[in-house]
Amino acid sequence: MADIKDAYGWDPDMNLPLQAKLKEDLRQAMRAKDEVGRNTIRQVMSEFFKLTVPVTLEDGKKSTRPKQAEEITNDDIIGIIQGLIKSEHIVLEAKKEATSDYLQILETYLPRQVAREEIVDWVRGNIDFSQFKNKMQAMGVIMKHFGKTADGKLVNDILKNWPTP
Repeated sequence: MADIKDAYGWDPDMNLPLQAKLKEDLRQAMRAKDEVGRNTIRQVMSEFFKLTVPVTLEDGKKSTRPKQAEEITNDDIIGIIQGLIKSEHIVLEAKKEATSDYLQILETYLPRQVAREEIVDWVRGNIDFSQFKNKMQAMGVIMKHFGKTADGKLVNDILKNWPTP
């Protein structure tokens, strides 16, 4: 299992878009005849068709169209992977298992999540709770700052337990 993290994965510091890294890793998995790696990456890529862009048709009706390959962003793919991870956690919970190779491979493509301390430090230095009717309204500002690197449940927990003046 330790070799999974070495064989696959992506980091935002790489000068390579996530989509290109997935294609590269898919070729590598196919050459190595790694069925789990190949199937996992194919599963992620098969979700790309769900990514759409709003369009207005000639008659003025609103519709959507699938995103072209060049329109798909790292955040789009990270969102797909997070959804697949959430689904896998549900499956593993039902099977009463802790983890799977599929889950471990998916997790290698997510950016490092910020720690609780990092979020708390940033909130202390950047959020003035007097601007909000209640402290939970600051969640949007915090999530916008950290993006996909912060777990929404963690931010929610931090705000719920934030000391009130």
